[in-house]
Amino acid sequence: QVQLVQSGGGLVQPGGSLNVTCVVSGHPFNGYYIRWYRQRPGREREYVAGAGYDGSTNYRESVKGRFTASRDNDKNLVSLQMNDLKPEDTAVYYCLIENYWGQGTQVTVSS
Repeated sequence: QVQLVQSGGGLVQPGGSLNVTCVVSGHPFNGYYIRWYRQRPGREREYVAGAGYDGSTNYRESVKGRFTASRDNDKNLVSLQMNDLKPEDTAVYYCLIENYWGQGTQVTVSS
């Protein structure tokens, strides 16, 4: 049974930082690209960032320089470190491996 269990997130003021973590079980981890998506209120789910087994990363333009995707291949774990958060980053964040999704984690940026 494939499981992607997320943790972290929460409420932070603009300019603050949060981290979201995703642990993968029941699915091969090494060699697979892990993606982060988010769904902002009233909008379609959108790609945020990705992390490859080789350490490669990719980001949507609006989060470049603020978000960092990383992974620990020994622990089957991926993280999304989010700095300098803005109200428009408020969303439910999801991790994805192949077609398996995490349960989602709420990130709220508000003063």
